[in-house]
Amino acid sequence: MSSRKRVLILCTGNSARSQMAEGLWNHLAGETWEAHSAGSRPSGYVHPLAIDAMAEIGVDISAHDSKHVDHFAGQSFDLAVTVCDNARESCPIIPGANQSEHWPFDDPAAATGAEETQRQRFREIRDQIRTRIESWLSA
Repeated sequence: MSSRKRVLILCTGNSARSQMAEGLWNHLAGETWEAHSAGSRPSGYVHPLAIDAMAEIGVDISAHDSKHVDHFAGQSFDLAVTVCDNARESCPIIPGANQSEHWPFDDPAAATGAEETQRQRFREIRDQIRTRIESWLSA
């Protein structure tokens, strides 16, 4: 049995923010945490620009898949984190979570304009998520 703590990161579509957070948490926490992500209405894919933004910092999420929160039914978590307001509203109580946090981030997939503008938005949100996780882990 693993002695690592477990975190479940939730968002509506489970295609960008929660996927980046899962990858970052696993990357930053080393052997102390096991991160997973899910959505209340999963999109069925991981956004290609999320994959690219993470690859730029050496974190590979290309093998991640978009999962429904029900995938984790009956499992226990030390922490549940919602990263968008829609997920917070549709998943206000996470059964099996010892602690819940709400960390809202803008949806980078909502960015419009040229591809480079969209890429930059994914980088900004990735960096915001990284800062928040680093702060939480060091507290």
